[in-house]
Amino acid sequence: MPTGAAHFSGSCLCRSCVYQIDGGIEPAGVCHCEDCRKVTGGPFGVSFRVPKDRFHITGRTASYSKPADSGTVLTRHFCPVCGSPLYTESGAHADAVYVKAGTLDQPEAITIERQAWLASAVAWAAIPPGVATYQKGRI
Repeated sequence: MPTGAAHFSGSCLCRSCVYQIDGGIEPAGVCHCEDCRKVTGGPFGVSFRVPKDRFHITGRTASYSKPADSGTVLTRHFCPVCGSPLYTESGAHADAVYVKAGTLDQPEAITIERQAWLASAVAWAAIPPGVATYQKGRI
């Protein structure tokens, strides 16, 4: 069930691609599959579902399609200028896009509801207690 403000926005790093979401956003999911690690450069991907009729993007995106481990073809859209991953389309869910949570201008609106592909999770996906921590850059 979507929650939150009436409108949300987001963009790539260089702001060549900017999007608007009409209405609230749904809880996000964490995916530990190898593809999500590769596309994000991190230990997992975090995305949330948005019906296509509520997602509006300006700017040209590039895309890459590949069958996922599930067999469904996923098309990942990213900024051709800065390379930021923006959203994914799934052949199994033609009515929605899956927006990369890190691109949202209001990241505090994200709540995590589920995790998938835990069999592929890397041990360092969780930050262990006692690791040196800095509120801003390392000094």
